[in-house]
Amino acid sequence: MGNGLDGWHPAIPVVRACSYPTRPGNALRPWVDGEPAFRRVCEAIDSASQSVWVTVAFMWANFQMPDCRGSALDILNRAAARGLDVRVIFWRPDPETDNLKANAFWGSAEQFAQLMESHSAIRIRWDRAEPGFCQHQKSWFIDAGTDTETCFLGGINLNPHSMVAPGHRGENQNHDLYFELAGPAAVDVHHNFVQRWNEASERHSFDGRWGSGSDIDLPFPRTVPSRRGDVVVRIQRTIHRGRYRDGRATPGGAPFNIDAGEQSNFDQHCAAIRAACRTIYLEHQHIDVPEIIDCLRQALCRGVEIVAVMPAAAEHPECLTALGAFETFTLAGIAGLGHDGQRKPVWVHSKLMIIDGEWGTVGSCNLHRHSLFGNSELNVAFWDRYTAGALLSELLREHLGRDVSGIDDLVALRTFRAIARENAGLLKSGCTAWPGLAFELLT
Repeated sequence: MGNGLDGWHPAIPVVRACSYPTRPGNALRPWVDGEPAFRRVCEAIDSASQSVWVTVAFMWANFQMPDCRGSALDILNRAAARGLDVRVIFWRPDPETDNLKANAFWGSAEQFAQLMESHSAIRIRWDRAEPGFCQHQKSWFIDAGTDTETCFLGGINLNPHSMVAPGHRGENQNHDLYFELAGPAAVDVHHNFVQRWNEASERHSFDGRWGSGSDIDLPFPRTVPSRRGDVVVRIQRTIHRGRYRDGRATPGGAPFNIDAGEQSNFDQHCAAIRAACRTIYLEHQHIDVPEIIDCLRQALCRGVEIVAVMPAAAEHPECLTALGAFETFTLAGIAGLGHDGQRKPVWVHSKLMIIDGEWGTVGSCNLHRHSLFGNSELNVAFWDRYTAGALLSELLREHLGRDVSGIDDLVALRTFRAIARENAGLLKSGCTAWPGLAFELLT
């Protein structure tokens, strides 16, 4: 019996070493920036009939959902009060990452008191990473194992700086996104959650769980969800060596030695960049792994047009900025209008890549060594020209203030380069009235 991919020969190769198979028949929808993304997550939770499962890396104490819905805990408490199975896996920093506790719901005495005061019926397990690393996955999974199951994956933290609208009018804003996924590949997000829940590091500690039933493990999924669209998808991860003992295969997948760890995020990024023929569009807060930068340099030598959108206020490694010697490389930041009418830098927190207008990946994985080789990370990769084009068009409409949906990826990125370069000149002259948000950094 075929898997729906018989005779499929993608231009961007599929790497072999991955926990999960490539699955056709999915629906993917991007939600760009925190306000629309979290509004859609809240709508999905309000419509849920059975369960809401969440993985959280960072949750700030003052984070609020849009439309006066309250905090993330308020949203989840209301779902649990309706009788839904609400589970959350929170990261607990270790001594090496103790400085990050301030922005994590790590299970302090005050946070336990908050759960008690709200009579929370949420089931929680806390989970450490390997020392010095982070349980960095960000996912929301609605109605696991049902015909209507839906999940959200991306890089948006529960951070007030991320609760912003597209266009970024204001101060201290982050730019980020989620992908909404439905269809066969959702089973792999399901599998990932169960694996993490069942082997959460603190599950046997007196302060490592919360809620009635939080001591009970979950069964792994046994069936693949029905077709919901036309997109070929693969769920990719970074998993530290020795992190999990239970490496049973996901439905329809082959056995995988998870004890050896997983670096499919790194492998697939490198394979995709090496295969690029026309264009590479990236949004990342960090690109500092030499192997990735060397792949980008080789692509530039082949004549590939590359646009990298990164935080304007950050320091970038010399090996990356040296790519500016190529005319076809654009390193850009984005800046919105502040309340005082001046341009304010927007922190690019997204982790995405789109290649040749036909392949892309979105998720929690930065292009630095922690994300690629040590953290726990979760990305969705897709092979679909329509999805790639729609995502690129939506991002460039925000960044350039121009609709590029009617032009191909190569012309779109050359247009980006021209506008970003012109905007950089206007910024230097003190002018704030320029189109969109993007400006070139290497001028």
